Amino acid sequence: MKYVARYLKPYYLHMIIAWSLMLIELTVELLLPIFLGRMIDEGIQTQNLNTIIYWGSIMIGLALLSFAAGIINSFYSAHVTFKFGYDVRQKLFEKVQAFSFKNLNEYPTSSLITRFTNDIRMIQNGIFMGLRIMLRAPLLVLGGVMMAFIVNWRIALIFLVTVPLLIGFLLLIVRKAGKLFGKVQERLDNVNRVMQENLSGIRLIKAFLRKKHETNRFIGANTELMNYTKTSLRLIETSMPVLLLVMNMSLLFILWYGNIEVGNNNAQVGDVVAIVNYALRVSMAISMFGFLTMAIARMKASADRIGNVLDAEIDLLESEDANDQYRVKDGAIEFSNVSFRYPNLKEDVLSDLSFMIKPKEHIAIIGATGSGKTSLFQLIPRLYDVTKGSVYLDGHDVRDFKLNHLRRAIGYVPQAPLLFTGSIRENIRWGKNNATEDDIIQAAKDAQIHETIKELPNGYDTKIGQKGVNLSGGQKQRVSIARALIRKPNILMLDDSTSALDLKTESRLLEAIQGYECTTLIVTQKVTTAMNADRIFLMDDGKLLDVGRHEQLLKSSNLYRKIVESQFGKEGVHEY
Repeated sequence: MKYVARYLKPYYLHMIIAWSLMLIELTVELLLPIFLGRMIDEGIQTQNLNTIIYWGSIMIGLALLSFAAGIINSFYSAHVTFKFGYDVRQKLFEKVQAFSFKNLNEYPTSSLITRFTNDIRMIQNGIFMGLRIMLRAPLLVLGGVMMAFIVNWRIALIFLVTVPLLIGFLLLIVRKAGKLFGKVQERLDNVNRVMQENLSGIRLIKAFLRKKHETNRFIGANTELMNYTKTSLRLIETSMPVLLLVMNMSLLFILWYGNIEVGNNNAQVGDVVAIVNYALRVSMAISMFGFLTMAIARMKASADRIGNVLDAEIDLLESEDANDQYRVKDGAIEFSNVSFRYPNLKEDVLSDLSFMIKPKEHIAIIGATGSGKTSLFQLIPRLYDVTKGSVYLDGHDVRDFKLNHLRRAIGYVPQAPLLFTGSIRENIRWGKNNATEDDIIQAAKDAQIHETIKELPNGYDTKIGQKGVNLSGGQKQRVSIARALIRKPNILMLDDSTSALDLKTESRLLEAIQGYECTTLIVTQKVTTAMNADRIFLMDDGKLLDVGRHEQLLKSSNLYRKIVESQFGKEGVHEY
C-alpha cells in the first residue's frame, strides 16, 4: 500500500478539496435530523406554520448545498483516480521495460497484463470510494452516535453496544477477504495465461484437433476463478445480513425505549424522531461497510501485487563504473573462460568458452539443439550476465559499457521473429527511428524482401497483423533482418533467422550482408550457410568443440562430418 500513498502525493490538494466537500455533505446529513426534530417539536406539535416554513427552508437550502458539494466531490475524486491510474501504469511500464530476462521469467506476460489492467482498476475503485464514501461512512457512524448523545444520551446508549461490536466484526471480515481476493487475482492471472496461449496458438490447436483439450483446460482455470470469487463474495455478502440484523434490533429498541422516555417526560417526540433518523443513517453507513470491505480487500490485494513488481530487484544494471566514452567500433569479440547458467538452474549451459573473433569476420555457429548457441548470443548484448569469466568487445568488458551504447551498436535478429502491429515501413524503421525512406528501401533490398513488399496491395504501408500473422515465416524473418540491417550495426547477430528461406534467397541475403562493414555471427543448422563463413564454431553441450573453415572441420571433426552427412549424404561430404 506504500505505493498508493506515494503516487497519490502529487494530488493531495485535490484530495483535500474532495474530502472538504465530503465533510460538507456529512455535516448537512448530521444536522438535518436535529432540524427535523425542532420542526416537529416547535412547529408541527404546536401547529406553528411559520416555524415549519422556517426550519423547512433551512433544510431545503442545506440539501441543495449538500447536492452541489457531492457533484464537485465526484469531479475531484474522478480526477485523482484517473491521474493515479495513469501515473502507476506509466511507472509500472517503465519498471517492466527495465526488467532483465531473469525478472521477466519470474512474471509471466499474463500476470503482468492483469496487473496493468485489473489490479490498477481495483485500486482506482478503492481510491474513488475513499474520496467519495469510504471516509464518509465511518465518520457518519461516529458523528451519528455523537449527535444522538447530544439529543438524548439515555436513548443513545444502545449505540455503545452495537457499534463497537459491528466494527470488530468488519475488521475480521476485511482481514479474511484480503487473503481471498489475493487468490482471486492469482486465478485471474491463470485464466489470462490460458487465453493468451490459446489465442496465440489457435492455428496449431485447429491443426492438431486439440479444441476439446484446450476447452477443458480453460474450463478448469475458469472454474477455479469462479470458485474463489464465489467464496470471497459469499464472505462479504454474509456480513451484510449480520450488520442489518444488529442495526434493526437496535432501531426497535430505540423506538420502544423512546416511547417510554416520552411518556415519562424525559424526552420529546422530536428527540426520538431525530435519534431514529441517526440510527437509520448509522445503519445505512454500516450497511455500506460490506461494499467498502470488498473494495478495501481487493484494493489491498491488488496494491500488494503491483508493489511486488515495483519492488522487484533488477539483477542486470549498468555498472557505476561504466565508461560513457566506450563505443563499439571495430566489432572485435572475445570470450575469456566464460561459463553461464540460467537463474534457478543448477547446471551451466555454457562451460569455459574462450575464443576471439576479429573485426568484420563472418562466423557461423552450428550445433545440435540445446548446445548453447542462443545462450552465447545473449551474452554479447548483455541480455544476461556471465556466471564466470568475461566477454569483451573491442577490448572492453561488456559490463563496462553504457547499455544504450552497447546495444545500439548491435543488430540482433532473434530465433523467433517478432513484428509489431503497424505498417511494414514502421516495423523496419523500428530498428532506427531517424531512418530515411531510402534507408528503409535499401535495408529491405539487402534483406531480400523489397520485391515481395512491392507486390503487396499497399506496399510499405501494408498493415501487419499482431505478431505478423498475415505474413509467412520467411517474410517475417526477412522483415526482421531488414530491421537489424537498417541500423548499420558494428555487430550483426542472426540467431537461426534464415531457417525459413530457400537456398537461393538465403544465398543472395548472405551476399548482401557481405557488403556491410560489421562483424557477423550466424547461428544456423544449414551447412550451406556455414560453409561460406570465414570460420565455423562447432558447439555441443555448452562447449566449443572445434573451430575452422568448412574444409578443415570435414577433416578434423567427426561430429561436423556427421552433420554434413545428415544433410547431403556420404557422397555430399566429398562434393562439398
